[in-house]
Amino acid sequence: MKRAIPVVVLSIAGLVPVWLYQPSAGSSTVQATTPAPSSTSTSGSSGSNVVTSSTINTEKGPVQLQVTFDGTKITAVKMLQQPDHPQTTAAVPKLVAETLQAQSADIDTVSGATITSEAYKKSLQATIDDNAKTASASPSASASGASSQTVDGSALSTEKGPVQVQVTFSGTKITAVKMLQQPDHPQTTAAVPVLVAETLKAQSADIDTVSGATITSEAYKESLQAAIDARG
Repeated sequence: MKRAIPVVVLSIAGLVPVWLYQPSAGSSTVQATTPAPSSTSTSGSSGSNVVTSSTINTEKGPVQLQVTFDGTKITAVKMLQQPDHPQTTAAVPKLVAETLQAQSADIDTVSGATITSEAYKKSLQATIDDNAKTASASPSASASGASSQTVDGSALSTEKGPVQVQVTFSGTKITAVKMLQQPDHPQTTAAVPVLVAETLKAQSADIDTVSGATITSEAYKESLQAAIDARG
C-alpha cells in the first residue's frame, strides 16, 4: 500500500476555496538587492527550455527559481534557493501548484509567506519573459502547443461527493489537470493541489493517496487513469 502524503492545511489570501495557511501578524515587502530579476535559459531534452532566474535576496533569505517550459507552457518549477523558514516550506508547494494551474505569475500571495511569495512571483515572471523571447525566436518551440489534447476522465460518485478530472496532454506529457467535479469539503480542497502537483511530477496515476482525503484521492486516481487511457 502506498504511503499517505500528509496534508498541510493552509489558506491562500484572496481565494474563495479554503487554502488553510495560518497568517502571520502584519505584512512585509520584498527587499531585493537587484532592481529587477533577470534569468538565463538553456535548452533541455525534447525541445524543452529550462530557465533559471537571478537570485532575489529578501530579508527572509534568497529566492531563486528554475522553470521548465514546453513551448510556452510551464511544465515544472523548482526552487533552487528559498528562505529556511517553516512558513516558506509550507508555502512553496502551493505557489508551484498555483503556477502550474494558472500558467502565469498572476497567482495569489500565500498568507504568512508574503515576502517569499512576492519574490517568487517576480522571479517567475522573469523566467516567463525570457522564455517568451526564446519561443518567439523559435517557430518549432511555439508550435509545440498545437499538439495539445484535453481529455475528460470518468465521473465517479463517492460518499463524499462526485469526482472528475480533466487532463491536458502535450503529446504524451501531462501538462495540466483540472477538477471538473470534487467534494465540497475542506480536506478535499487542501488535497487537490497536492494531487495535481504529484501527477505533473509522476506523469502518471501512480501517485500517493493524500492523508485525510483517501476517498477523494482514490477517485481522483481512477478518473485520471481513465483520461490517460482515453488519450488518443
